Amino acid sequence: MPKPVALAVAIVLGAAAPPGTASDGLALTPPMGWNSWNKFHCEVNEKVVRDAADAMVASGMKDAGYQYVVVDDCWQGERDAAGRMVPDKERFPSGMKALADYVHSKGLRFGLYSDAGEFTCASRLGSKGHEATDAKSYAEWGVDYLKYDWCHTEGQDARDSYGLMSRALRATGRPVVLSICEWGSTKPWTWAAGIGQLWRATGDIQDCWDCGREWGGMGITHILDLVADLHPHAGPGRWNDPDMLEVGNGGLTLAESRAHFSLWALLAAPLMAGNDIATMTPEVRDILLNREVIALNQDPLGVQGRRVFDGGHNEVWMKPLSDGSRAVVLLNRGTDTMAIRCRLEDIGFAATQKVAIRDLWAKKDVALENGAIEGKPKSHDVVMLRVTPVD
Repeated sequence: MPKPVALAVAIVLGAAAPPGTASDGLALTPPMGWNSWNKFHCEVNEKVVRDAADAMVASGMKDAGYQYVVVDDCWQGERDAAGRMVPDKERFPSGMKALADYVHSKGLRFGLYSDAGEFTCASRLGSKGHEATDAKSYAEWGVDYLKYDWCHTEGQDARDSYGLMSRALRATGRPVVLSICEWGSTKPWTWAAGIGQLWRATGDIQDCWDCGREWGGMGITHILDLVADLHPHAGPGRWNDPDMLEVGNGGLTLAESRAHFSLWALLAAPLMAGNDIATMTPEVRDILLNREVIALNQDPLGVQGRRVFDGGHNEVWMKPLSDGSRAVVLLNRGTDTMAIRCRLEDIGFAATQKVAIRDLWAKKDVALENGAIEGKPKSHDVVMLRVTPVD
């Protein structure tokens, strides 16, 4: 059995970065919802979106905190004589206002996708040169969330382009969450607070544990390593976004899906489901609806978790919570079940502190093992714990 972790960790509770200059009171906890891209790509239409809204309510996702139903790329048709975007009439014959009204009727919020370039990543029309017109359309349609991509933007400055759309959205008077999606290429965590409420920190996610794609996509562990040190830049209204969830899309085992969801929750990442929630299995639903895990993600302190021990195949991650508790993830990257241990001191408690420990996937209370926190995650799995001080 491995020896207890021994390292000094400087923990300042609530030490998130200073508030952004203009979060507008939006996204004070990480946004939760569903996005069409990971599962449907360009095969999206109004029935798919309505079915997703229905499923978000029927499955219990809405009650668990999921709010946004976001239509990604390929909804755009053409511009009319006044330069206004007209939705694809075959895919969205009722129009976007009717679709937004339907989503709102379910007690949910509606999101759309656009691009800062002339064209989107799927070669539909982007918003370059039409920012004010598009923002006005979004407000009229009832859009609550805009994912704004970065394809076909050669020669553009990211801060200027995103600032332009941010100002256009604010000028409409409608509160719209702006999701900046330039893949971390210009280190948006250093400049985007006050322009948008979240920013992609990495390339696109792929439906795999440890893989890569020539065009830039990456697996779960690749993304995890890229965002591990970005915790000083996150906080209420300004979130590092490691991309949407791949839980339920078939490329991950249930163990990997559980680990993926746990780590995104601990990272204070937006929890945007990317599967077909209308047809998901009970096992997938149980992962996406684990309310004890969701509560850690939505904790109002807004601190992004960080890695406090890296043993190669075994890691310990920790996130301070508003009630003085710690969320702890024991991650097994290896191929065999292994015991992973850490001391109370490693997560910011005194060695003599009495604690209550809750296993959030086993859904049971557990005890210290020889004075240490211990779990035995299987390959590519986690043990996720909430460690609460007891007087």
